[in-house]
Amino acid sequence: MCTTCLLIVFVEAFINVLAGALTLAIFVRVILSWIPNARLPFGLGDFVFGVSEPILSPIRRAMPFFGGIDFSPFVALIAIQIVSGLILRALPSAI
Repeated sequence: MCTTCLLIVFVEAFINVLAGALTLAIFVRVILSWIPNARLPFGLGDFVFGVSEPILSPIRRAMPFFGGIDFSPFVALIAIQIVSGLILRALPSAI
């Protein structure tokens, strides 16, 4: 197998894992927001907040207020899927 093909496969896998990790972090943050006084062990709650806040904060600022319902996680999940799909389509096919 050629070196370029291996690099493309690695980049595709990295993008898929990154998109999955961001999606998981947003889901965990949403679930934690529903449970009052919920704490994750080993500082995972702070980690999830630190990973998801840079994504959700600009979306929250740009969206209008919808009566107390925060739609920024939904918009972020859609944006993650669209961006990762566009990047993966832009890569040349490895096979």
